[in-house]
Amino acid sequence: MTTGVAEKEGGVTLEHLRKRMAEFAKERDWDQFHSPRNLLLALVGEIGELSEIFQWKGEVPRGLPDWKDEEKQHLGEELSDVLLYLVRLSDICGIDLGKAALNKLELNAIKYPVMLSKGSSKKYTQINAADNDNGYRGDIGISNSDSSKSNSGI
Repeated sequence: MTTGVAEKEGGVTLEHLRKRMAEFAKERDWDQFHSPRNLLLALVGEIGELSEIFQWKGEVPRGLPDWKDEEKQHLGEELSDVLLYLVRLSDICGIDLGKAALNKLELNAIKYPVMLSKGSSKKYTQINAADNDNGYRGDIGISNSDSSKSNSGI
């Protein structure tokens, strides 16, 4: 089945999607409607449609082994709607979504150090609050046991 999507060996890039969405909107003279607010509201609507697919199903195992092909296709369409609106919103706002996502991963690595968060579902404020009681400085990764390695007195 040909989809008309230029796939690369590593998959479709965010940049490719951004360009395709910009072309799609321009061809239809939809730029006039693509304000950040309108795109955000459309994104929220699509997230609602995505949520409906999972509503009342309880926990669903990875890989969706009990789902029919039609259900998986529908899920893929709704996930795609969410992604495309997100890519378009980031473009209209002047945000490089790929760079922003990588930066966010780096920030999350600091908020959730492996030694404190592995196997835990606690939010970083709970992790850091509990560990500060034990002398852990989550913001810089130093515990009381490490303080002898530092002259900062932390």
